[in-house]
Amino acid sequence: MVSSDQRRRQLAREKFERQQQRREEARRRTRRLTVVIASAVAVVAVVGAGSYLALGDDGKKDKTDASSKASPSADASPSESKAPEPAMKIDKKAHYTMSLKTSQGDIAFTMDAAKTPHTTNSFKSLADKGYFDGTKCHRLTTQGIFVLQCGDPKGDGTGGPGYTIADENLTALGKAGQDGTVTYPAGTVAMANTGQPHTGGSQFFLVYKDSKLPPTYTPFGTMDDASLKAVKDIGAAGVDGGAADGAPKKAVNISKAAVDKS
Repeated sequence: MVSSDQRRRQLAREKFERQQQRREEARRRTRRLTVVIASAVAVVAVVGAGSYLALGDDGKKDKTDASSKASPSADASPSESKAPEPAMKIDKKAHYTMSLKTSQGDIAFTMDAAKTPHTTNSFKSLADKGYFDGTKCHRLTTQGIFVLQCGDPKGDGTGGPGYTIADENLTALGKAGQDGTVTYPAGTVAMANTGQPHTGGSQFFLVYKDSKLPPTYTPFGTMDDASLKAVKDIGAAGVDGGAADGAPKKAVNISKAAVDKS
C-alpha cells in the first residue's frame, strides 16, 4: 500500500524527470542551432546569444508550471561553462564558514574543504568578489521536498558565474534506495545543477526538512541550529501566492556574503 506521502514524492520525482528532459532537449536544440549559425557567419557573439536565449526560454517553461509541481531545488543553474573555475587557493585540510546577512536574519553554514575542495574554493572566490551581495533567494519548495534556493545573480533561476564545477562528495549520504533517492537531512546545503553531471555554478539550496532526492547534488555544507531555524521560519511562511513552489512569501534578500576559515 503506497502512502499519500510516498505518492507525492513519486509524482514530484516524475515531474522533475520530465522537466529535466525538456531542458536537455532545449539544450540539444540550442547546440544544433549554434552549429548552424557558427558555420554560416562564424560569429562567436551570435553563438553565445543563441545559448543565452535558449536558457531563458527554458526558465520560462519552469515558471509556467511551478504551481503544479514540487520538484527538487536544483531546478535551474548556470549556462554551459565559458570560463575556467577559480584557481585553487583554499587550504584543503580546513573548514570554512559561509555567512549570509539576509533580510530574514543571519544564515551560516560550514564547508568541509577536504571533501568538497572545488565547491568550497569557488564559493570563497565568489564571496570575496561580492558576487552574492545584493542577490536574493529566489525559490522555495514546500511539498515533496523542502528547500530554499539561492545564489542566482539574476534572481530567476537562470544565472551563474560563467563557469561550472565538478560534482563532489556524492556518496556522502549513502547508497540510493530502490526509488533512486537518498535523504538530504535538514540542515544540509547542496549545489543546484542542470540535471547533468558537473554543471554546478553558484546556485545552492538549503534543506530545512528531510528531503528525498537523487544523489546527484553535491552536499557541501551544514547549517548551524540558528540558521536552520531561520530557514524553517521562511519555509513555514510559505510561497508567495500560496503555491508549493515559487518565490518565498518572506523575501530573502542577501545584503552581504562572506567565507572565512573556521
